[in-house]
Amino acid sequence: MTFRIAQISDTHLSDDKPFFVDNFVRIGEALRADRPDLVLNSGDIALDGASSESDLAAARALHDGLDLPVRFLPGNHDLGDCQDASAHGEETISAVRRERYLRHFGADWWSLDVPGWRLLGINAQLLGSDLSAAPEQDAAIADAAAGLGSRRLALFLHRPMFDRDLGETEITGRFVHPAPRRRLVALLGGVVPALVACGHVHQHRSTQAVGTHHVWGTSTAYVIPDRLQPCYGTKEVGYVEHRLAPDGTHDSRLVRVPGVPTLNIDDFPGAYGRL
Repeated sequence: MTFRIAQISDTHLSDDKPFFVDNFVRIGEALRADRPDLVLNSGDIALDGASSESDLAAARALHDGLDLPVRFLPGNHDLGDCQDASAHGEETISAVRRERYLRHFGADWWSLDVPGWRLLGINAQLLGSDLSAAPEQDAAIADAAAGLGSRRLALFLHRPMFDRDLGETEITGRFVHPAPRRRLVALLGGVVPALVACGHVHQHRSTQAVGTHHVWGTSTAYVIPDRLQPCYGTKEVGYVEHRLAPDGTHDSRLVRVPGVPTLNIDDFPGAYGRL
């Protein structure tokens, strides 16, 4: 039987600044009607969880209200950005921020086997960090890849691996940085994921590269204007449905929910200040 994942991302939820809660609630209503096998939030769950634990608590409560199986991955707004080059001067990941995240959302890396597939979710902000958890995650990645057997691998993380090419060297804050990317590929031990799905860029894009289908999940909350971010794909609010078949084939599609507006962060200076 096909396993259906509804990938939501970049929900940016908060009780104190509930600018994007209504979009989440409307999309949640659509998900409850559709009943996917799993809802997966690929990060930036909270508006400012790196600084405000109340945002983490509010975001968790809203997800619990979905009454659906849910798994989470952290984004930079949940526990801080990458240590090697944070974007926009953000706080970076620390043991304290990571522990706060774990209290509210559980494990920040995990694997799940479904017919024909292994789902591997990782903490992109741990890649290349000096936290003691980083080598533990590295070992879990290597073990998950080594024990695949006949399954296909679907890798989920917050940040896209790259724009167009594994060998890219530019550090932009949008993609996994070059050194951690090389490390991640090495940890996979020659396994080529059939699917790599992420969020972070608030755009949907579907591309093929070196035998892998790379799918960017858009935000449920807002898009980022062209003056702040290039247009890589589709700037539209929604979620992505992944359908994983037992024979190792899959398809992924952007789902637009009627009545959910595509908000622009420029119209919400109270969220993060004037960008």
